[in-house]
Amino acid sequence: MDYWCSSLAVDDEFEKLVLRMNPPRVTVDNASDKKATLIKVDSANKRGSLLEVVQVLTDLNLIIRRAYISSDGEWFMDVFHVTDQHGNKVYEDNISERIQQSLGPRGRSFRSLARSVGVQSAAEHTTIELSGRDRPGLLSEVFAVLADLKCNVVAAEVWTHNSRMASVVYITDETNGSAIDDSGRLANIKQLLLYVLKGDRDRRSANTAVSVGSTHTERRLHQMMYADRDYDDHDSVIIERTKPLVTVENCVEKDYTVVNLSCQDRPKLLFDTVCTLTDMQYVVYHGTIIAEGPVAQQEYYIRHKDGSPISSEAERQRVIHCLEAAIKRRASEGVRLELCSEDRVGLLSDVTRIFRENGLSVTRAEVTTRGSQAINVFYVTDASGNPVKSETIEAIRKDIGLTVLRVKDDTYSTSPPEQSGRFSLGSLFRSRSEKFLYNLGLIKSCS
Repeated sequence: MDYWCSSLAVDDEFEKLVLRMNPPRVTVDNASDKKATLIKVDSANKRGSLLEVVQVLTDLNLIIRRAYISSDGEWFMDVFHVTDQHGNKVYEDNISERIQQSLGPRGRSFRSLARSVGVQSAAEHTTIELSGRDRPGLLSEVFAVLADLKCNVVAAEVWTHNSRMASVVYITDETNGSAIDDSGRLANIKQLLLYVLKGDRDRRSANTAVSVGSTHTERRLHQMMYADRDYDDHDSVIIERTKPLVTVENCVEKDYTVVNLSCQDRPKLLFDTVCTLTDMQYVVYHGTIIAEGPVAQQEYYIRHKDGSPISSEAERQRVIHCLEAAIKRRASEGVRLELCSEDRVGLLSDVTRIFRENGLSVTRAEVTTRGSQAINVFYVTDASGNPVKSETIEAIRKDIGLTVLRVKDDTYSTSPPEQSGRFSLGSLFRSRSEKFLYNLGLIKSCS
């Protein structure tokens, strides 16, 4: 065991030495393509190089329209055709320096902090990772527990897929705004959240982890969902017209496995697929990505880390299912609700409680804090996963504040809500969820 650990340490130090001797070189070209900026990255090859590059470009909010990947040997060269979020070329003077610095030996701290976190540094917050079976009202229960335990949520991201939920939550102490490092208190937080996650119907073991530090939020969510095997839950039915088309075939003459993927394009699609292939221990040797229209096409030539292609039908099917899951995890099902208000302790607990009382289920959430402002995004459906009625949405907006909570969905009107039967379904979830939390001693009676 000691020899294995020392070997890993030697390999890591050798990679650092190679990087110092051959730092990544980034060039930006705005002349070769009329519609996009070309970003060329070349460096000594190492494990995870492609993912690091794609991760940096994604964190800089660049949209990748085309990409050509080549890393067959000791060197890799990637060419990306990128635009900003508005489809324009990128003319920032320091863009190459920012990318180069992020990919260099000193860039690890930059890569570890997801831009969606919205906090200043890892030392100022505590990270909580949660995964388990999804159910209506679960997020409300989690935030209620944290509020009761005097924890302030400064940022969070929540994904749901195939009846599973994964979230990364960043908290501080309510009294002093600093990270929580008391081991006894952290153990109590972890245990109470575990009770909430398990509930009374989790078929698999729920998981909680607490640490003082940070991580790349979206990559960690992919890893948590993959570890939770969300890709082989066949209870969920994917509508055929929205299902990604993934094929996996061996190229015998070149000794590669060729992965072809076609699906509706969206931001961060390339990151999601490369992240999944990397976490499944595959190496991308060559690749071509075209995403200049509504449909994105991706082709990868891959092998295992040991250099061998995929060798069985079971493994081929597993790659297909995992890539399908990676694409669907970030799917934004439901109505998009944007909340912007002055931040305060317990805000998320109150807002998600109102969602729960009205029978809504949160399928995805992004929570950020910028200065004194809370900027949160929720995607919601009804308890059965169906679209929410417009009168229900307007009733919720009236409770929370019409100027505070806005709907970003053209299919919903802003007609006055109907008051009759407004809390009929919500009261059912309220009674069950609040009884559960009350029995844990985490909330007081609201009657």
